[in-house]
Amino acid sequence: MTDDPELPETISTYLRLRGLEPSPYRKKKRRRRTDDGENAPFTPGRDPRGLGDVLSALTQSAGWEPQLSREDLVRTWDEVAGADTAAHTRPVALDAGTLTVQADSTAWAKQLQLMRAHILSEIIRRFPEAGVEAIRFVGPDVPSWKWGPRAVPGRGPRDTYG
Repeated sequence: MTDDPELPETISTYLRLRGLEPSPYRKKKRRRRTDDGENAPFTPGRDPRGLGDVLSALTQSAGWEPQLSREDLVRTWDEVAGADTAAHTRPVALDAGTLTVQADSTAWAKQLQLMRAHILSEIIRRFPEAGVEAIRFVGPDVPSWKWGPRAVPGRGPRDTYG
C-alpha cells in the first residue's frame, strides 16, 4: 500500500498512523500485564468465598486460633465429655497446657481420673489448637473453717464433703 511510489508521502503517513499498514520502523509494544494472582481472571483468588472461609483466614492471620479453640472446648464440653459426665463437671481453668475440671463430688473426680486418657484424646482430636496436654480433676469447693466469725484455733472439724 505505502510501497507504491506514486502515493504521496502525506497519504502514506496518514495510512500508517491510522494503523492500516504497520510501519517497518515501528515495533509493537505489548504492555505486559503484571500477574496479580488475586486479580487475574479465572484464578482461584477470584472466586467468591464464603463468610466462614474469610473469618477462618482472619482468625489465623490474627493469631486467635488457640484462644477460640479453648472457648469452643468450654462451650462444647458436654459433647467432649458426654452428657452424663458434663452434668456433674465443668472446666474451670486452663493453665500451662493443663485443663482443670471441677466435679460435683470426690467420687466423680475419682471416676474421671480413670477416664482421663479417653477424655484427653478426645480433646486433642477435636481441638488440637487449644494446647491441652494434661487434665486435672478436682472435687467440689468446700468451705474453709479457718477464717470467719466462728473460727476456732486448732484442728477443727474433719468431715469429707461429697
